[in-house]
Amino acid sequence: QVQLVESGGGLVQPGGSLRLSCAAPGSFFRSTAMGWYRQAPGKERELVARITTSDTTYYVDSVKGRFTISRDNAKNTVYLQMNSLKPEDTAVYYCNRGWSPFNSWGQGTQVTVSS
Repeated sequence: QVQLVESGGGLVQPGGSLRLSCAAPGSFFRSTAMGWYRQAPGKERELVARITTSDTTYYVDSVKGRFTISRDNAKNTVYLQMNSLKPEDTAVYYCNRGWSPFNSWGQGTQVTVSS
């Protein structure tokens, strides 16, 4: 079972920022695209951002210009810098492979945007 450990979530006011981190096993991290996903209450999990091994990035339209995904291969860690947060960004955020995510997911990290 793959262990993915997300951290960095919290409660933030609209317009605020958070930086999420995800530590992944080195056995596959450096050879695969990584992604950040989120699941809001009552909604399906969706891909938010993806970064390939060559640092090509993809963002869902709703976060373009506000979120930045990056990776540190030396630390087997992927990050999500989230700026200008909106209430609709409230969700549990998960990391996983950017393509064909593993069936097992970490516990995620809760992001709540509220005044």
